[in-house]
Amino acid sequence: MTSSSMIATHPATPAWDPGRLSAAIDALGACAQACTTCADACLSEDMVADLRRCIRTDLDCADICAATASVLSRVGESDLATAQALLEACITACEACGDECASHAEMHEHCKVCAEACRTCAQACRELLAA
Repeated sequence: MTSSSMIATHPATPAWDPGRLSAAIDALGACAQACTTCADACLSEDMVADLRRCIRTDLDCADICAATASVLSRVGESDLATAQALLEACITACEACGDECASHAEMHEHCKVCAEACRTCAQACRELLAA
């Protein structure tokens, strides 16, 4: 199930375009999951010491994405300034995590998958802010 079903049934009118809002919420959830799993996978690698920065950016990004998705899911009378600040923070975190994971992508497939999720999420957040 995607967030679009819930947004469509909400009695309040979203502050943003419902399609872009739903896409952002779904991308945020997918990114949070990918980053959490990537951090866990990094911890299971033999060369875990070389992945410390990756793990930290994964965990930061996962937390920021989860918080942003939660705030955006509150469609009724949203505080737009807070939501916009979270979206901007999320873009920053996704870019940092995506870059870090991409630097390990040749050796670790989980980092490649995570980098792609981060890039997709950052783009969905940019599109929502532009709406």
